[in-house]
Amino acid sequence: MAHRIYICSAEGNTGKSTVALGTLDTLARRATRVGVFRPISRSTEERDYVLDLLLAHDGVVPLDYEDAIGVGYDDVHADPDGALATIVRRFKAVEDRCDAVVIIGSDYTDVGSPTELGYNARIAANLGAPVLLVLGGRVSQGSGRSERLGYSDARTPEELAQITELALEELDREHATLLGIVVNRADPDRLDEIVERVDAASADGAGTAARGGASAEASPRQAHDGAAAVWAIPEDPFLVAPSMRTVMQAVDGELYAGDPDLLSREALGVVIAAMSMENVLTRLIEGSVVVVPGDRSEVLLGVLTAHAAATFPSISGIVLNGGFPLSEAIERLVDGLKADLPIIRTELGSYDTALAITRTRGRLAAESQRKRDTALALFERHVDGHALLDLLDVARAEVVTPLMFEYGLLERARRERKHIVLPEGYDDRILRAAATLLARDVADLTILGEEIEIRARAIGLGLDISRATVLSNHDHVLVYRFADEYQRRRAHKGVTLEQARETVQDVSYFGTMMVALGLADGMVSGAMHTTAHTIRPAFEVIKTKPGVDVVSSVFLMALADRVLVYGDCAIVPDPTAEQLADIAISSAHTAAQFGIEPRIAMLSYSTGESGTGADVDKVRRATELVRERAPELPVEGPIQYDAAADVAVARTKLPESTVAGRATVFIFPDLNTGNNTYKAVQRSSGAVAIGPVLQGLNKPINDLSRGALVQDIVNTVAITAIQAADASGGALPEGRGGPEGRLETRADAS
Repeated sequence: MAHRIYICSAEGNTGKSTVALGTLDTLARRATRVGVFRPISRSTEERDYVLDLLLAHDGVVPLDYEDAIGVGYDDVHADPDGALATIVRRFKAVEDRCDAVVIIGSDYTDVGSPTELGYNARIAANLGAPVLLVLGGRVSQGSGRSERLGYSDARTPEELAQITELALEELDREHATLLGIVVNRADPDRLDEIVERVDAASADGAGTAARGGASAEASPRQAHDGAAAVWAIPEDPFLVAPSMRTVMQAVDGELYAGDPDLLSREALGVVIAAMSMENVLTRLIEGSVVVVPGDRSEVLLGVLTAHAAATFPSISGIVLNGGFPLSEAIERLVDGLKADLPIIRTELGSYDTALAITRTRGRLAAESQRKRDTALALFERHVDGHALLDLLDVARAEVVTPLMFEYGLLERARRERKHIVLPEGYDDRILRAAATLLARDVADLTILGEEIEIRARAIGLGLDISRATVLSNHDHVLVYRFADEYQRRRAHKGVTLEQARETVQDVSYFGTMMVALGLADGMVSGAMHTTAHTIRPAFEVIKTKPGVDVVSSVFLMALADRVLVYGDCAIVPDPTAEQLADIAISSAHTAAQFGIEPRIAMLSYSTGESGTGADVDKVRRATELVRERAPELPVEGPIQYDAAADVAVARTKLPESTVAGRATVFIFPDLNTGNNTYKAVQRSSGAVAIGPVLQGLNKPINDLSRGALVQDIVNTVAITAIQAADASGGALPEGRGGPEGRLETRADAS
């Protein structure tokens, strides 16, 4: 039987989707197969955006949209008992495919009445799912808005305690089990007081209802004495702000000009620009949507100019209302400005346009990366995920899925909190990854580029990188400091100070010098540059660790149920036996860094003593060297891949081996074999290939594939932070010098 949790609320617009997303994300850290179920769909006319959001999560088993729905509101009205039977039957079909299921209650889109909570409680009881009750921390739930950034409509702790008692009576009446309570969109200044009062109400309220007990490791925000767990998540105005795309739909408009990608940016306020231009300028608000009458072209041009100026707020978009056509000259001028800012045209008048926008409620939808990051960050900070899993009694799975491994990377990096430099600030993928990393508190970041340009682009994309440092690689002070140090380290190669000043302004050299001089703990690059461009500076400046002769790489191959280490698949084309032994030892150390017990397979086309030839002899010699240099490491070689990975084959070919059939670190004899094998496994088995992870350098520098996805960048930054934390402290030793002349033979194998 799968673990189940039923997330429901006592009213509409509580932000329940934030809690559902956070709960789903938390469950995916332990359960290998997590499902989603919606007993009552929001609408039969359009897709349920909350369900779409959750089904899009990487941790959810493949489910068809229709399979994840029980019934519609009409079915409940027509025959409540029959609808309940259908819900149970359809839920069982989902549950059979899952280890855990997140069930999302109805949204009060039909008739907001107390009986809706009662029906949700009845469903929960019949599904055998404990309830995580979500309470709204704001009075004006219908508007979905706060007054600017104020909290005049916040509910008091006393009001929330009263709502808790009423809701628990309803749950008790239907014999539902209460697991916990989350007060969402709560007054940020009164979180502790809210938890205390709701905690007391949950302990003293509905008499005989079965309650989920708090775990022994209760946090300060978790309830006690046998009552349900209680948490409070503060209001975040950004989460309830509508996107410009939602605004466009609300006013029944069309995109007249601007970048369609920027329609994902949220509108944090509304400015009605029906006055003279000088008065409009004083009323512009950061992130606002500006409503401009279509016949006021001078106001339109003025707002566009103000948006482009660094001295005025950056707005989210313009709505031209009234349906008035712009003159040909104005259209030509707007086109010539080449502004990315979305300009929407609608037939509505000013009043109706403003009313439609202010009534528009933001959605936590799958396409909004920033909202998703914000929601997950809020949940992680204010809800004890480990306690929630303990309440659900979800044991840690024996297998490790790719998603579990990625979560482990982020959690460990978050604990270490290192400073990583990202040289490629002009790539949107880097900015998106940076926004996720900052929102999830994974690392401190420096992004290279001109600050005005980088921050403007991030704002335009609807990303929050405000906590990142943005630094120009032409910064006068740092260029001179880096040039002096680079010239000193490269003087033996005849590098002059003038040459050094030119060199260090290259983003890869600039970022590497930051790491070398301790201004950053590690660097991640390669989304826009070749591997040679990314890591040559590290070979020249960072150099190799003492005792390491070669810089190499591994891929962390996250298969369906375990994580393996493949090396070298990206750097050294044809290693010698000595280099192969070096790669094996470094790869075993990397495996241990990431919680993988190292058992090394030195791969060849023959196993044991069965084969001869120069290639096999090289692997045999490398295996002997590993045993000499690191006798504590279990190693087998030469060995074929099937004998290394398959227990049945191992019993036949090497029955006495402690590595055969159980290998975790696979060392390939050359780059050709390694690179093709990792890609074949990745494409044919659906494995997640994380890397290349460079090893052997004094400080961590990691390369990205130029086809890297945002999640690839996030993972690589987390890996780099973990490597930095694992590195020894103190002054940077210069090592024995990296293989500087080797890069030209390696054609960006990642």
